[in-house]
Amino acid sequence: MKKTNLFTAAFISLLASGCATHTSTFEAFQAQDLNPMVASGQYIQKADNFFVINDSSSSMNDDYHGSIYVAQPTPNKFSVEKEILNRMNLTIPNLKMTTSIRSFGYGDCLSWGFTQLNYPPTDYSQSTFDSGINTLKCASGGTPISSGLSGTTEDLAGTSGNIAVVILSDGHNLDSNGVAEVKAMKQRYGDRLCVYSVWVGNHKEKSGQQVLQQLSDVAGCGFNTNAETIASADGMADFVKQVFLKQGNPVPVCTTLDSDSDGINDCDDKCPNTLPGTHVNEYGCWIVDIKFDNDSAVIKRKYFHELEDVAAAIKQHPNVKIEVQGHTSSTGSAQHNMGLSIRRAEAVKNFLVEKSHSSNITSRGYGLNNPMYSNATEEGRAKNRRVQLEIISK
Repeated sequence: MKKTNLFTAAFISLLASGCATHTSTFEAFQAQDLNPMVASGQYIQKADNFFVINDSSSSMNDDYHGSIYVAQPTPNKFSVEKEILNRMNLTIPNLKMTTSIRSFGYGDCLSWGFTQLNYPPTDYSQSTFDSGINTLKCASGGTPISSGLSGTTEDLAGTSGNIAVVILSDGHNLDSNGVAEVKAMKQRYGDRLCVYSVWVGNHKEKSGQQVLQQLSDVAGCGFNTNAETIASADGMADFVKQVFLKQGNPVPVCTTLDSDSDGINDCDDKCPNTLPGTHVNEYGCWIVDIKFDNDSAVIKRKYFHELEDVAAAIKQHPNVKIEVQGHTSSTGSAQHNMGLSIRRAEAVKNFLVEKSHSSNITSRGYGLNNPMYSNATEEGRAKNRRVQLEIISK
């Protein structure tokens, strides 16, 4: 009887020591912003559910010997697990998914059970998941990973879509290798399930990483990594992309595109279908660089060469329909400017038809109705007195 009481007291003492809270303050983490990659379509979401299984057993109270997680005081492995989840949370882009956190161990830290659902399935947001991380208070007891896996299998019952299960552990002194439980999880959820394991251990526990690797291998989807590999902003961003995202078809940025190859990017191009090699202005519009005398629609001989080049371009594209447009500044009455723009457009059309023998050229006057520049300055008015060629169809 005395021997039994002595054993019980020692056991309770061991659990109590395992539950001691160890708080470390880590250096600030500057996460990569993956949202622009998602917004552009470069990456698209592949995981609809993100469930964490956290090792909260007594071995996680040991000091962590890695060099990358700088903290005061020296962090234990349990603190590093929480920091990994924190850095992951800061890196995950704005995704619509369900998330949950379950721990395994034993003792007061887990309400005297072998596993505990710390954070039930909830719609993901950075703030709510942060609250979930904070439910992980301490570590104690043995390492019943089988209970953690079995519990998560049931937690996933209400989910739909693809599942990412992330296991954090040192893989040390597990009650089983967890293979049977992952097989059962895979049988239940099939190709929806991927298992990712993160080894948070020291060198003497290196064999634990191989144990965790088996779990991803059995799942047939996912992989194993270690705490050091995903500690940096780049490392964590790579991890998050592999777990939550897949390559998409990015939406090209218009500043990098020039669809008609006229030297004007698509953002600034107001005439995005001009013929290759033609003379365009800064807005990408095909401008015939000729000047008329005041109130005249007669084409001067010195502009014939310019128009002959235009005719040659039209000959190379005989099926293209082109409208020759006459435009004026705001000087003078609207009625007078409309008539003048019609006569000038007609004169240019007749020249081009004669030289190109194209029957796909029409003309139209727009008068002062479509200024491209400000009429408040003489320079702007001069540029508005233009003949512009518009591609109607190719």
